[in-house]
Amino acid sequence: MTIRHEQRPRKRRAAPLEVVPDAPEAEDRPEPPPSAPGAPRRMLNRELSWLAFNERVIEEARDARWPLLERLKFLAISETNLDEFFMIRVSALREQRAIESLERSDDDRLAAETLAEIRTAVEAMEQEQTACLVADLLPKLAGTGIRVLTWTDLDEAQQAAAGAYFRSHVLPVLTPLAVDPGHPFPFLSNLSLNLAIEVKSAESGQVKFARLKMPPAIPRLLSLREVGEGKKKIRPEKADFLLLESLVQANLGELFPGLEILSSHLFRITRDADIEIQEDEASDLLATIEQEVRRRKFGAVVRVEVAPKTPKKIRKLLMRQLEVGEGDVYEVHGPLGSGDFSSLCRLDRPDLKDAPFSPALPPAFTGDRSVFEAIRSGDILVHHPYDSFAPVVEFIEEAADDSKTLAIKMTLYRTSADSPLIQALIRAAEAGKQVAVLVELKARFDEEQNIVWARALEQAGVHVVYGVMGLKTHGKIALVVRREKDGIRRYVHLGTGNYNPSTARIYTDFGLFTVRPEFGEDATRLFNALTGFAATTSFSRLVTAPKDLHGKVLEWIARETAHARAGRPSGIRAKMNSLVDSAVIRALYEASRAGVPIDLVVRGVCCLAPGVPGVSEKIRVVSIVGRFLEHSRVFAFENGGEQEVWLSSADWMPRNFFRRVEIAFPVLDPDLARRVREEIFDVALADNVNARILASDGTYTRRVRREGESPVDSQAQLLDLARRRVQRAAEVFENRGLDILEAPAPAIDPDEGR
Repeated sequence: MTIRHEQRPRKRRAAPLEVVPDAPEAEDRPEPPPSAPGAPRRMLNRELSWLAFNERVIEEARDARWPLLERLKFLAISETNLDEFFMIRVSALREQRAIESLERSDDDRLAAETLAEIRTAVEAMEQEQTACLVADLLPKLAGTGIRVLTWTDLDEAQQAAAGAYFRSHVLPVLTPLAVDPGHPFPFLSNLSLNLAIEVKSAESGQVKFARLKMPPAIPRLLSLREVGEGKKKIRPEKADFLLLESLVQANLGELFPGLEILSSHLFRITRDADIEIQEDEASDLLATIEQEVRRRKFGAVVRVEVAPKTPKKIRKLLMRQLEVGEGDVYEVHGPLGSGDFSSLCRLDRPDLKDAPFSPALPPAFTGDRSVFEAIRSGDILVHHPYDSFAPVVEFIEEAADDSKTLAIKMTLYRTSADSPLIQALIRAAEAGKQVAVLVELKARFDEEQNIVWARALEQAGVHVVYGVMGLKTHGKIALVVRREKDGIRRYVHLGTGNYNPSTARIYTDFGLFTVRPEFGEDATRLFNALTGFAATTSFSRLVTAPKDLHGKVLEWIARETAHARAGRPSGIRAKMNSLVDSAVIRALYEASRAGVPIDLVVRGVCCLAPGVPGVSEKIRVVSIVGRFLEHSRVFAFENGGEQEVWLSSADWMPRNFFRRVEIAFPVLDPDLARRVREEIFDVALADNVNARILASDGTYTRRVRREGESPVDSQAQLLDLARRRVQRAAEVFENRGLDILEAPAPAIDPDEGR
């Protein structure tokens, strides 16, 4: 559920798809009109809005409705999210502050002002995370038999066994590094857990400093089953875990024989992890990105986390050597890097987790017919994770093994480590089919994995394209071309989420299968533009970025504004991950003033301030944080009574509009469009369990149920709807003497989907 962040603002570069560069640059657009003194801000701060989202995740960790390990999962997510926030967003603001940039954010703040507010918010957030973990979750988990222990919690026999384990398994891996005139301060890797150690020589009385890194190859939480293997007194029936740092601290004498250990203090650093790539200067993009990924680990330090009793002299030493200021040092009163505690979520304790579910196999894909026969019968909509991702995998696998398939083309932004899609594409190429795949090498934190996929595909004979110059290809599209009895037919899949079977189990996304000729023609044109040098590209059904999506969104909003002013039916309902673009926000404000009712379901960052008198009184913003990560992008317009529903890979952000290849596509089947409106907006806006309402000052409050109102959990309701669809289909098929099976229940891993 980790949140992905926008890169630093950069000038756009020319690209084949950008044939109508009439959309203004984010830097060139006029600033929103300032608010009157004392009035609510018309634009909310992006970074503070993100922190407000992370606060909502922490609220879920504190919510007793969830099973204990699910609560721990939410807490681990909030911690890892915060790490990435510093690696990307805070690092960009520090650069602006360093050059004394006078550039102000859309909410009229300088970088230094935003950083000061971030620090205040993060300090409060760290306290909440620590209190939730140390005072609430760990004691409750201990009551269920899952204990996280320190050295002092062990009895004498356990300490003896743990000491033996340290000498045999941990000591050989540790490397203490002295810091003195003959030993420069060592390099500290990003997000590593370290000990700052003071030792004293018995002969000279001199106090020396050393640094010790906790080895990443050894689990942070050591199972006492393993530590005390063969020792009856270790109580192997218990799920007891010993903190690695506590074991190391208790046995430091083994590392520094003859020296007195004066003190040891944990600290952790976070580095700038953004990658700057000058693509027009790169002769080999793959090699360039490989080099930049290696350089990432040497980024500037942007945060130092220390234990509370760390002496001032050690803090000053760290600040001096790491080139950070006092404002970059955070005191954490609990375990540092508590995201590591997510490993407990892998324990086989179903009593402490959400009940497993089986995603529904859409009725259209049941029976004996092939995927292609199903799609020929009409457009098919799948809503993950409520609907199984299996038909998407089967779409590519069947195409790979089908003698009628001539070509397969698709985009890959992120996929799972063991993706069956990759194997199917390789199989298709080896069978002589024309296979072209756009592998986006610049997908942040997945660069190395995507390089591996790109090379494997190339070796199999797949035509691999590494994205478009100056842009990230974020659109989700797959095209299968088949020779059939009545001629060539093109089958298309379009989605709002990645081709990733793992994240499809925990992210909510839509996918559309269609064989409509106009979609096939558009898909062909799009892939020709992505892989070739098409100078002009026009589409019948698709709307793409950076060519025209921004302008189209503004056009849709302006159309609703005109309908409202003319007294015709109007309305905007939109769901997305983030709403940041100032031009779109101003257009929504204008629509609100014209009387257009606007409902926005924005999971994460929202810079629009709803409910401001005379500005946004007709706008309501809801955020839903629940079991699944709300990831789909859906736009619905009343359009004077001729309703339209669009699905998209793009949020309403400058990066999506101007620095990415994105796709928006209409849902043309009236029944499917109605289903989208019902499943997304009717259900989400009725949610009174997981929904929070955004106020004009940027704060969120959980929606309060009215007296007598039944609880509505939108995600639970959608799970129930999917089950009922399967049951109805099962009854139909049973009457016809056929069987229908649900897909197997997934194992939801909190580490997947990052």
